[in-house]
Amino acid sequence: MIAYKLFRKRKDGSLGSLLIGRTDVIPIRKWLKAKNIPTKGFSVRSGWHACMYPKAPHLSKSGRVWCRVKLHQFQEYPRPFSQGGMWLIAQRMKVLGEIDA
Repeated sequence: MIAYKLFRKRKDGSLGSLLIGRTDVIPIRKWLKAKNIPTKGFSVRSGWHACMYPKAPHLSKSGRVWCRVKLHQFQEYPRPFSQGGMWLIAQRMKVLGEIDA
């Protein structure tokens, strides 16, 4: 399944998660297995969170980039359009590259 994920873009050009597991560097074109990282203040939804479209009106785009990703073993979680619409939460993800969004 092809989907879209918003990442932090660091000054060195590397990608990182927005909120949970922020210190991890996310490589491009490598399959990644999801980790379960319970974090205070957040619901536990183990897996890589992505959207069907590169839109998440509730999130800032400052210092962030949208990437096209490939997902395996995912579940769908209906969310309001204001939160990006359908969330896809996958156990495996590969970042294919940045897109202009």
